[in-house]
Amino acid sequence: MNRLPLFVAVPLFLAFLIPVLGRKWKTLPDILGNLATFFLLLLSLSILGISGVYAVGGWPPPLGIVMVSDGLTTLMLLIVALISFAVTLYSIDYMELYTSKTRYYSLFLLMIAGMNGVIITGDLFNLFVFLEIASIASYALVAFGCQHEELEASFKYLVLGTLASTFILLGIAFMYGTYGTLNLAHLARLISENGSTAATKCALGLFFVGFSLKAALVPFHAWLPDAHPSAPAPISAMLSGLLIKSIGIYALIRLLFNVFGFTPLISHILITLGILSMVVGVFLAIGQWDYKRLLAYHSISQIGYVTLAIGLGTPLGILAGLFHLVNHSVFKSLLFLNAGSVEYNLGTRDMKKMGGLQEKMPVTNATSLVGAFSISGLPPFNGFWSKLLIILACVQAKNIPAAVWAVLVSIITLSSFTKVQRYVYYGKLKEEWKDVKEAPQTMRIAMVMLAVCCVLMGLLILPGPRNAVLTPAVNALLAGREGYFNLTFSR
Repeated sequence: MNRLPLFVAVPLFLAFLIPVLGRKWKTLPDILGNLATFFLLLLSLSILGISGVYAVGGWPPPLGIVMVSDGLTTLMLLIVALISFAVTLYSIDYMELYTSKTRYYSLFLLMIAGMNGVIITGDLFNLFVFLEIASIASYALVAFGCQHEELEASFKYLVLGTLASTFILLGIAFMYGTYGTLNLAHLARLISENGSTAATKCALGLFFVGFSLKAALVPFHAWLPDAHPSAPAPISAMLSGLLIKSIGIYALIRLLFNVFGFTPLISHILITLGILSMVVGVFLAIGQWDYKRLLAYHSISQIGYVTLAIGLGTPLGILAGLFHLVNHSVFKSLLFLNAGSVEYNLGTRDMKKMGGLQEKMPVTNATSLVGAFSISGLPPFNGFWSKLLIILACVQAKNIPAAVWAVLVSIITLSSFTKVQRYVYYGKLKEEWKDVKEAPQTMRIAMVMLAVCCVLMGLLILPGPRNAVLTPAVNALLAGREGYFNLTFSR
């Protein structure tokens, strides 16, 4: 467990080191940024499936701050590291379009440090601190191009993100005022023993709204369709693939299952928000002609699948939801990188102006096709298995309407990405794009890496990887308050 602080310390240290050294050596930010994410990937693999607690400064809980590792923690750390490494690799060439790589990598690593901190912390206030580190870095990264569109989107994101943070901070104040502790496991035990007071219920409501805003669940999604398209493509991939999950969905389900306790009312709210997000997101997406804006709306829709499945509260539902969360991180990051490659070469996101790019950009086309098949739930790609499990979980829970909505939304998603492939990659190549070239090598490598993950995660779902990686994460949530308390206080 001595390795747990490294998930925060390494990116945090390099975030401050890169601006200092990057002024002298132009290639150093690329080298250090990629080494950092590759190291975190190896580190996350080294603790996969390991549970334990690290007491900061040697102070035991609940007096001291603790970092907690269980199956859900290690799963989230692994997916954050995998996508981050692909994105930093992609950024080597892509970020040449922008002014300062030193500032970019510094903010990028701060965002990773914040996300990892949210995932491993066992303290409610520290969760808020790390959440703010990740959020503030993301506000700056959305506005990184400093154009009118980016600044407007970043300001809107900042206002709504700050509102979400205010709700969360008020919820923390209610919890501390009621129970006199901020240790998550200690709070879980006190709530279990004393029952929920009016202040506890109020705090839960504030957390629901705050984290739903961070996760961009409908009707709290207004910031996302502007922020994701406006950001540089690597940041769009990070926001959609990781940020809304780590500081939104992950934080919410950790509190609901392991602190407050999962109840039928919470289940009903999650299922409702999930179905609403699925349907609204996909219908808003299908009419879009801005490539990245279309993908942004699909992020809302796909996060609805995750929320619906976990909201069922059954072992199969939680398994399906977590598997789709992982899958969505991979294929949506891939799709945003594809869109970034097209914009990198064409200078536009308007699909009406595109067409025939398969001739000039075969790697981007092939990997985009893999991402489109995955998000649409076609076999044998990874999205098929997680969507199938979600539908089966709904049927098992006797929630047939939810299963029907899941099928219908998947069909509409397929039609939406048929449109993308038709207007962007197929058809006749326009005269103005006759000199277009394929994306640079590092960008191609990153896209191929994620496309291979989509295929392998689909082909290898049964029986091994699901049991080895996903089952411990499911068990961590099913263990509830008692299991989380026993793990934290087992030292």
